[in-house]
Amino acid sequence: MAATFGLISEGITDQIVIENILVGYYNSKNIILDMLQPLRDETDKNLAASDGNWHKVFEYCKSKQFRAAFSVREDYYVIIQLDTDFLFTEHYSKEDYPIITHDASNVRLNVDDLVQSMVGFFIQLIGEPFYKKHEDQIIFAISVDSIECWLLPIYYADNKKKKTTNCLTTLNTALIKKHKFSIEKKEPSYYRTASKPYQKHKFLLQKHKDNPSLNVFIEALNDRNIIVEDEEEDW
Repeated sequence: MAATFGLISEGITDQIVIENILVGYYNSKNIILDMLQPLRDETDKNLAASDGNWHKVFEYCKSKQFRAAFSVREDYYVIIQLDTDFLFTEHYSKEDYPIITHDASNVRLNVDDLVQSMVGFFIQLIGEPFYKKHEDQIIFAISVDSIECWLLPIYYADNKKKKTTNCLTTLNTALIKKHKFSIEKKEPSYYRTASKPYQKHKFLLQKHKDNPSLNVFIEALNDRNIIVEDEEEDW
């Protein structure tokens, strides 16, 4: 039986990007995805356009529904995706979400350390005993600062491919040239088109190291022996 992935993210556009990455990584279009949070409904424009749902990801990871997902079967893997940009906005409360973002000298953490800081907070929310029991089934996809940063290696060969701030503006510059549109709101079709090149196995493996937090996610997949049926030659 092929593995199934449960996916928790801030929005459906993030889910679309993750789905295309999984297709490319496993070189198969037969990826089985279970949208846990939010439920995907492409006709729901409110979901597509909404911002600021990062707190819902945290709430879901504390919920009974999250724990129940692991009772499905042993080869059920849950991907938790979240951008880190909310940590640097006025809406973020360190009292409510005590996530370390700077070192003792008040210098912003580098990408790897920021990802680990977020992961550590998630483990606290989930509960360390439960996390330890299901550690191999939980995969973190922490995008620094946003999942748009993960798309830059598709469109840039210079240092812009490694950017971790203001990525949407940089991405839009390339999208206008390549696809004649720019992302002004969370439109699912735009993200599907923008991330589609990652469906190609060889391309993804060539490009993922160009973005540091995308590379962390791919390495997390590498660490698990997940079997996906019907792997295909690169299309």
